[in-house]
Amino acid sequence: MKKIILLAFASLMMNVMFAGEFISEKTESPVKHLNKVEFVQKVYNYEKNPDKWVYEGSIPAIVDFYATWCGPCKALAPVLEELAKEYSGKIVIYKIDTDKERELAAAFGISSIPTLLFIPAKGDPQIAQGALPKESLKRAIDEFLLEKK
Repeated sequence: MKKIILLAFASLMMNVMFAGEFISEKTESPVKHLNKVEFVQKVYNYEKNPDKWVYEGSIPAIVDFYATWCGPCKALAPVLEELAKEYSGKIVIYKIDTDKERELAAAFGISSIPTLLFIPAKGDPQIAQGALPKESLKRAIDEFLLEKK
């Protein structure tokens, strides 16, 4: 009986020791979650430039204003993950949790989620509301962000 308990304990310890390796093998999401400080650094410093849009990034971006409890936001999330992989190096996709970042949501007048902010490398951004289908998002990326005709 002691041998069985020792074997079970040893097996359990091996699983615990190797679990960290399996967890660390997960790939990092191509969609980046931002807080206010990161948003101001990477996207738009609305405190420094309250009257003028000045994009802080170098490549076009999409900012997804979402909430964890929002059904349409949950449906949109895997689509944005796919697009982030597909357009890797050409655009960046950010996510802002409106429950955690209420100041950011208020600064952009977010009253409905999901709300997507499409930001070209140069020029003014555009906003779209709702869980848009993947083909509509691809068209917006290609035509508005990447200026492909």
